[in-house]
Amino acid sequence: MKYFISGGCKNGKSYLAQRLARAQQSAGNSEKTCELYYIATMLPADAEDNERIARHRRERGGWGFTTIEQPYDIENILEKCGCRGSFLLDSLTALLANEMFLPDGAVNENAQEKIEAGLLKITASVKNIVIVSDYIYSDAVIFDPLTEQYRKSLAGLDRAAAKNCDTVLEAAYGNVIVHKGI
Repeated sequence: MKYFISGGCKNGKSYLAQRLARAQQSAGNSEKTCELYYIATMLPADAEDNERIARHRRERGGWGFTTIEQPYDIENILEKCGCRGSFLLDSLTALLANEMFLPDGAVNENAQEKIEAGLLKITASVKNIVIVSDYIYSDAVIFDPLTEQYRKSLAGLDRAAAKNCDTVLEAAYGNVIVHKGI
């Protein structure tokens, strides 16, 4: 099963994703090769990011996840992990920021296309995956052109992920809304 989860910050997306990935892994244990992978994409920029990463690690402690740090070139997880197992990719939001805003200050305007190609390769190759993204489209603020490009690129990635997943969920205010599947 392939899940796509979107929602606002701190709405329980990661915990829901962890539960779904774990359920996939449990269902696949008859294969005796069903590993549980957490694909971490965030590069921390400040103390708040470090705390969020620490909280996520605590939350998934004891669940059996093997964490793969993959802040760039998402398709490389297939080389690291193979195609068998249950994957949790958290998150498209951080992955796009990493690929779009490069360490040297340059902007990769083709980041969306690169990530989308990687996502398509992954979703076509694996049986079980949960993909997490942040919903950053509901405010009425007009942002600078670069921020708008980032938001538009994330929306494109979200649409691609939703199209290639069996189930699309939204985490909002402690509720889970089903938009596709189940």
